[in-house]
Amino acid sequence: MKLYDEIINKRAKIAVIGLGYVGMPIAVAFARKTEVIGYDLNKMKIDAYVSGVDPTKEVGDEVIKNTTVMFTSDENRLKEAKFHIVAVPTPINTDKTPDLSPVEGASRILGRNLSKGSIVVYESTVYPGVTEDICVPILEKESGLKYGIDFKVGYSPERINPGDKVNTLEKIIKIVSGMDRETTDMIASVYELVIEAGVHKADSIKVAEAAKVVENSQRDINIAFMNELAMVFDKMNIEVFARSCRWTLYRCRSILFCL
Repeated sequence: MKLYDEIINKRAKIAVIGLGYVGMPIAVAFARKTEVIGYDLNKMKIDAYVSGVDPTKEVGDEVIKNTTVMFTSDENRLKEAKFHIVAVPTPINTDKTPDLSPVEGASRILGRNLSKGSIVVYESTVYPGVTEDICVPILEKESGLKYGIDFKVGYSPERINPGDKVNTLEKIIKIVSGMDRETTDMIASVYELVIEAGVHKADSIKVAEAAKVVENSQRDINIAFMNELAMVFDKMNIEVFARSCRWTLYRCRSILFCL
């Protein structure tokens, strides 16, 4: 794996596109092992990072001050990297349909600066098919390169629990996938540089995308269930956060959250 060797020997850079609560911890983690370009089109956010301030509160100001991440809002800097991680948000529209404009916009920006031999890994939450059916054509159009020949693509769903200082990025098993077995193995090797809990190789990009949908749905269902119980208990004059039962209910909620 030539690209892997170049990354660990700091002859090739990793670029993280999108420096929010997902992208920032990833960029900081990889910067401890190799050279990382942290890109965000929000110049005010970049200025904050450069000045040593972490607006996401995920890694903290002190970590930001000492990281070697090369923060930039200049998309041309992406040309310096060969391994790209897209970690932009995927909000929803007013009609509850997914708003793919951030991931599409990131794909256009990256496509304009994509070089031969690159690997692009999407971490944004999407439904099965988005990476290959929507993002790849944009990358091809903007770059003029051919998917599977000039560049390869993978998907590794973000699994960060915002605000959780215990179950951090490094301690959660990472699901990885690629367009083929070689790409999957390459992506797995790169992520294993920072993911202490290890990685799980999904059979395909669509399988990895589906896994993220299932995980998010499970989380929402469990939270909704506990909210319903809280309302029922309140009507029964059972104090959900009473000192005597706080620990028991917290344990139940935590167990459900992890199922």
